[in-house]
Order: sequence, then C-alpha cells, then structure tokens
Amino acid sequence: MPMGIEPPASAASSEAATVSDDDTMQQTAATGRTEMRPVKYHYADSFWCTYLVSVFAASIAETVTYPLDLTKTRLQIQGEAAATTVDAEGAVKKLKYRGMFATATGIIREEGALKLWQGITPALYRHLVYSGVRIVTYDALRKKLRNGKEHFSIWQSALSGVGAGALAQWLASPADLVKVHVQMEGKRRALGLEPRVHSAAHAFREIVSRGGVFGLWKGSVPNVQRAALVNLGDLTTYDTVKHFIMLKTGLPDCHLVHIMSSICAGLVAATMGTPADVVKTRIMNQPTDASGKGLLYKGSIDCLQQTIGKEGFFALYKGFLPVWIRMAPWSLTFWLSFEQIRSSLGASGY
Repeated sequence: MPMGIEPPASAASSEAATVSDDDTMQQTAATGRTEMRPVKYHYADSFWCTYLVSVFAASIAETVTYPLDLTKTRLQIQGEAAATTVDAEGAVKKLKYRGMFATATGIIREEGALKLWQGITPALYRHLVYSGVRIVTYDALRKKLRNGKEHFSIWQSALSGVGAGALAQWLASPADLVKVHVQMEGKRRALGLEPRVHSAAHAFREIVSRGGVFGLWKGSVPNVQRAALVNLGDLTTYDTVKHFIMLKTGLPDCHLVHIMSSICAGLVAATMGTPADVVKTRIMNQPTDASGKGLLYKGSIDCLQQTIGKEGFFALYKGFLPVWIRMAPWSLTFWLSFEQIRSSLGASGY
C-alpha cells in the first residue's frame, strides 16, 4: 500500500509545484498589468490637473511679458479719435506717434517703471478662466476628433484650436475689458485728463453701472474673433509643428522641440491675431454714453472700416512688433513651463 500511495503524493507535489509556478506567473503578469496602468492614466493627465497647470504656466508667462502687452495696447490706441487731448487754449491735439521702444521708455519716464505692470491683476484673473479653458477644451476636442487614432490632421487641429480659443475668450472677456480700462489710465492721467477708473474693482463696478452685466462683454465679438485666430495660430501650430519635428527628426519630446514649436506658434499667432486685436482694443477703449453705448464705433465692422479708411490697411498691424515680440516669449515661457510641470508630475507628453 505505501508503494501504491507514493506516486499520487509525488504527482500531487508536482502538481502543487506546477500550480505554484502558474500562480507566480499569473501574479507576475498581474503585477505587470498593474505597473502599466499608471502609464495609461495618471492623475496629472486629469481634467483639473491639466487646468491648474495651464493657469499656473500662463501666469508665469503673463508676468514676464506683461510690459510688452501694455506697450502694445498704448500703440494700438494712437491715431484713433479717442487718442486726443485738449490743451490750455481749448485746441484738440492728437497724441504723438511713438514706436515700441519710445512708448516703453516714455511710460517709465512719465509714469514710473512699475506702471509697465499696470493692469496685471485683471490680466492674471483672465488667465484663471482663459488659459485653463482653452487648454482643456483643445485637449478634449483633440481626443474626440482623433477617436483613438494616432493621426491628427491639420484641419482637425485647426477646428479644435478655433473652438477652444473662442469659448475661452468669451468666458474671459469681462476680465479683458477691465484690463484694457486699467492699462489706459496711466496715459490719461499723464495727459491731465480726468481718470475714469482707480482700480480693477472700480473699473468692474463702473462698467456694470454704465452698461449693466452685459456691458462686461463690450468688444467681445472682436475679442472672440481674435482669440479664435490666435489659438488657431498658437495651439494648432504648436501641436502640429511639435509632432512634425518629432516625426521627421526622431527627436524625443524635449526642450529643444518645445522651443522650436513655441517660436513658430508665437509668430503665426501674432500674424493672425493682430488685426482683430487692434479692433478689440479700440472698441473696448472707446468712451461711452450714460447707457454704455460706444460713441466712436457702432461695432467691430464699423471700427474695422473706420480704421482702414482713416489710417490705411497697415493700421490693423499697429503694435505688431510688440505683439510678436511678446507672443514669442509668452508662448515660449508658457509651453516650456506647461510641459516641464506636467513632466515633473509624471504626466504624458502633451
């Protein structure tokens, strides 16, 4: 009997060993699958993390390049009917044309160096909405249109960029309007004119009191048009150029690729967005009557026609140099910060 029992015991031992090996293999496989899961999804790729990272990166870029934005806004106002003053004898005088460098040095000389950052508070408030919405919306549209495919065509990227930019800017238009009002106060005071607003909060209250809640969206049409064009240039160009460079050169997702892509994005965005930016700035800056209705322009089309008719087509590119000079470092700072923060958090490449 003992000899008859030994083989089953041996077989059982062998079977147990086999089962043990299989379990180990299953555990190893399971471990392998578990280790791969964070690669497929990471908290840093989530909606809110992407939103917050984009806002933080935009705030860095805005703070660094804001003096150029202020200079650009002042240049765009020169030459229009609102850019006038009255001397002691009652004669109306237009503001003297100055270039980008002369405008910047004039601000420092006449108003102080810190005035180069006048209006930055509402600008940062704007990015709480604008930059977060545009990035997550573009990302959502990109995933939707791509539908799991590796290839993402230019027209799909362009459609995503336009949609994301338009939605983000429409939501952020009130902060943009407040920013323009605050930016122009230093110039008004330097000319001896009565100040219209004293702070971002005061500007907000004045706009609402004159035009109601909907007055916060004055100039939103050219604003949205500009944002759609800018993001068509920025988001679409960055995304397309980045993946094109990586595909054609074999370079990894590195700082060099980010720099080259962001430089291209800044140039295209400035070229496409400057005309709409000029119209937007002029409509937002124009004086209004007691009901909040503009006194100079009926709308964006009227402003466009008046600008070209009185000052020529290239008036639409007034302030292009500071726009481009600002857009390039802004785009560079934003995308480098955005990609670096995401990489530090363990997110996948954008």
